[in-house]
Order: sequence, then C-alpha cells, then structure tokens
Amino acid sequence: MARAASTAKVELRGVKKRFGPKVVLDGLDLTIEKGQSLVVIGGSGTGKSVMIKCVLGILRPDAGEIYVDGKEVTHIRGRSRDAMLRKFGMLFQGAALFDSLLVWENVAFGLIQGRGMRRAKAKDVAFEKLAKVGLGAEVGQLSPAELSGGMQKRVGLARAIAADPEIIFFDEPTTGLDPIMADVINNLIVDTVRGTGTTTLSITHDLVSARKIADRIAMLYKGKIIWDGPTAEIDSSGNPFVDQFIHGRAEGPIKMEVRG
Repeated sequence: MARAASTAKVELRGVKKRFGPKVVLDGLDLTIEKGQSLVVIGGSGTGKSVMIKCVLGILRPDAGEIYVDGKEVTHIRGRSRDAMLRKFGMLFQGAALFDSLLVWENVAFGLIQGRGMRRAKAKDVAFEKLAKVGLGAEVGQLSPAELSGGMQKRVGLARAIAADPEIIFFDEPTTGLDPIMADVINNLIVDTVRGTGTTTLSITHDLVSARKIADRIAMLYKGKIIWDGPTAEIDSSGNPFVDQFIHGRAEGPIKMEVRG
C-alpha cells in the first residue's frame, strides 16, 4: 500500500543517487517541518550538496521520493517545476555573485529574469533587502569585486531572500570567513529566518554555525542520516560517529582516506 503524501514542508524518502560506481546517497530519509531550521552536518564528500541538488531538481535521484508541501516533485517538469522552484531561495557557497553585474543587480537578478519584475521595482526591492542584511544603498552601486568576502556573503543572503521565499537553502554559509564575520552571518541568518517563519535547510561542517542557526541537526554519513535530533541533544547523542565529528577526533569509526 502506498504511503500517504507528506505534510512536512520538505521530505526525502529513500533517496538514492550514484555517479558510476560511487554511491553518494544511499536511501536517505529526511523531514523538514514548516518553519524549522534544520542543519545537516557531515564531512566533505558525504553528499550534502547532492542532496540539495536533488531537491531542487538539478539532479534526478536514481530512486526514492521527494515531497515539497506534500507534492512529489522528482518528475515534475515545465511550469509545475517553475512554480515549485519559486518557493525556494538559495545562498550558495562562496556567494556565487555575477562579476559583470552591480551588487543591486545581483540581488534583483531572480526578480527580473525569473519573475519578469520591472527593473525599477526590482531595484527598490534589492535595496530593501540589502538594508535587511546591514548594507547601505551605496553598496548596491558597487561591483562584487569591490566587496570583502563577508560583504559578498551578505549580498548573497540578500539575493536569497529577495523574493520572500518559503524555503531557503544555505550551502556552507560561513566557509572562508573569519570567526567574527562568520558570527555576523549566523546572526543575520537567525534574524532573517526566524523573523519571517521561513523553513531552512543548511549544510555545513562548521559546528559553531550549526549550533547557532539550527533548531535541529542531522548528520549525513555514507549517504544516510545516521543521527537526527534537537540541537541541544547533539552533545549527548550517544552516537560514536556524531561524537567523533563534533569533537574533531582523528580516531573513531569515521575513517578518512589519506593518500600519500
């Protein structure tokens, strides 16, 4: 008998993805409730980014089901897929700004190109969102090359929230930042998201960031979620894989490949 459609905001059931002989996702199950901030932790190459790409339809899973607002989305195409994607915002690793566009044009890009908003109105929205992440109007007229790494992340966050999405994905939001700027970004994420009730999925190996922005943390290892619980319980998880990861120990059940 088929299982009922999910009532969660996003749900992955038994999702599998491989590239040739390499199994990346191996029956992944994950649920994100509406308004929840979930952080998925795990080492490099464990499939965190592949998981996000499967939800967004950039990659098609080999098996399994993905639900957004209770609707199975792995096979939708055309206008149905476009409508689904409008629910999402994304902060990419490294901000991923367009060098050829001014800062405000980067923030407004999805509004103009994806939603057909007039440039003048999109510019107003862009400056409004830049203000929300602590950047003045003068920054909007600069090029991305004129910004520090931390400012580029803030612009990326402004772009992610430009269309007031229902769901935001954060891909390694603090990578490459010094600890103080990383904390600034974490605070901006918390303030931006919790002030709007947005549902968020963040992927990171930064435990300081995870503890700050997450209601719930899940750990991905060898293509599966091996622990999932409230942020406050991660230090007492009783899971040797989680314990090794959060304390950064070389010795433990997680074996790193070291090539000479």
